[in-house]
Amino acid sequence: MMTQQYIHTITKEEIAKLSVEEFKGHIITIRTKEEADKAVDYLSIFPVVGFDTETRPSFKKGQHYIISLMQISTEDTCFLFRLNYIGIPESLKNFLKSDSNLKVGLSLRDDFGAIRKRADVELSNFLDLQKYVNQFGIEEASLQKIYAILFSKRITKGQRLTNWEADTLTEPQKKYAALDAWACLKIYNLLNQA
Repeated sequence: MMTQQYIHTITKEEIAKLSVEEFKGHIITIRTKEEADKAVDYLSIFPVVGFDTETRPSFKKGQHYIISLMQISTEDTCFLFRLNYIGIPESLKNFLKSDSNLKVGLSLRDDFGAIRKRADVELSNFLDLQKYVNQFGIEEASLQKIYAILFSKRITKGQRLTNWEADTLTEPQKKYAALDAWACLKIYNLLNQA
């Protein structure tokens, strides 16, 4: 079987011409342990999910924040776990270490480091797209570029440096957070069919 080959690279100028991608599914914000337990029960039935995290950016030297948001997405629903309110509940820890669900993300080493600063969690059955896309001839490492190559759509990064510990996340923040996790799942699903 021949592995489908894609263009190897894409420029920022080429990406700028693409139409903007948008997550149109359900976004569910999780702020209690009970909500987390329900969300994990639901997510557990999916063999593959998209995964991402957000941490409040620091603009001062020596100032660091710990991970405040974890996004886990199916094809039509993304759960935003507000870790700055609930930490990492037992149900979520169990999901993160479960071998029953493949969790697909990008640049996972950073996420893993951030998660371990918040809780001692065994992480299992994760797939990092940065390594995975190489076998399809894609030489880019950023989510924005990989997504543009595969779907000819642009992921905007306008919300990345916003306050992820705010009492209430704005709609643009929620959509941005959901899009990143969902895009990881979409990339994997497309390449996995190739």
